[in-house]
Amino acid sequence: MNTSAKGSCRRAFTDTLCELAPIYPQLNAVTTDARGSVTLERFAQEFPQQFVEMGIAEQDAVSVSAGLALTGKNVFVCGPACFLTTRSLEQVKVDVAYNHTNVKVVGVSGGLSYGPLGATHTTVTDVAQIRCIFNMMVLLPCDAAQTKALTRQLAEMTGPAYMRMGRGDVYDVYTPDATFTIGKANQLREGTDLTIIACGEMVWYALQAAEKLSAQGIHARVLDMFTVKPLDREAVLKAAQETGCILTVEEHSIYGGLGGAVAELLIQNHPVPMKIMGLPDEDIILGNSQELFTYYGIDGDGICKGALELLKQKR
Repeated sequence: MNTSAKGSCRRAFTDTLCELAPIYPQLNAVTTDARGSVTLERFAQEFPQQFVEMGIAEQDAVSVSAGLALTGKNVFVCGPACFLTTRSLEQVKVDVAYNHTNVKVVGVSGGLSYGPLGATHTTVTDVAQIRCIFNMMVLLPCDAAQTKALTRQLAEMTGPAYMRMGRGDVYDVYTPDATFTIGKANQLREGTDLTIIACGEMVWYALQAAEKLSAQGIHARVLDMFTVKPLDREAVLKAAQETGCILTVEEHSIYGGLGGAVAELLIQNHPVPMKIMGLPDEDIILGNSQELFTYYGIDGDGICKGALELLKQKR
C-alpha cells in the first residue's frame, strides 16, 4: 500500500481513451456537457471525429450511444454518475442492456465526490440500480492504475458495462504493472480472523483498517471486489469458509450494493456472521468526501471499529 503516491481515476480513464483512440478508430466518447468533469478536453481536441457532445441530455446521450454502437462503434458514454444512473436509467435498461449494444456507461464523481452539493449530486444508489439489470456488468476501480487497466479491457470487449469512479485524487493501491481479471477479486492481504471486502475508494481504507487490526493481533483478509457484477463467488465463499465472518464496505447505500450482493450469496450457500458498512438510509449531510467518510464511519478507524464489533458475533 503506497502511502504517498496519488492519482486521479477520471484522468487515468481519459488518458487511456486518448491512447486507445488511434488504435481503435471505432472508439467513440460521448458526453453530456461534462468534458470538464470527465476531463475529456484533450480527447475532444485530438479526436473530434470520435467525440460527441450531447449537452445536458443524459437520456439522449445514452440512446445516441446505443445507436452509434449499432453502426459498429465502440462507445463510452461519460458524465456525472448521479445523472447517468438516474435520469437515463430507462435508456441504460432498454437501449443498452436489453439490446446488448456495445456501450460502456462511465459515471464520474460517484459516491460522495459531490458531497458539498447535497442529495441531488451524491451517487449512493447506482450500484443497486444497475446491478439488477440483466446483462449489465458493474465495475468500481479503486485507483488510477486499476482504472487504466479496466478501461483497456472494456475497450477490447463487446457488450454493455457500467464503471463508476470518484472525482478527486486517490492513493495508489496498485503499481502500474498490476493485472486484473474482470469477475475476479484481488486479494490484497492475507488473514484468517475475518475478511474485509471492499470496492472503489473504500479499498484504501479497508487496507488502513487491516493495518490497525494487525496492531491488535487481529489478521484481516482484504479483498478488492472491483467487479461487483459478476461477483467473484469463489473468493467470497472461500473467505467465508476460511475466516468465518465477512465485513463489506462501500461508498454506497447499505441497501442493494456490494454488501447486498455478498449477503445474497452467503445466505444461500454458506451463512456466516456478516456486517454491511456503507451509507445509511437517510439524507446524507453536506461535506467533502473525507469528512463524510469519517462521519459515517467508513474510513480506516470506522472500518476497524466495525470489524471489532463483528468479531464479537463470531466468538
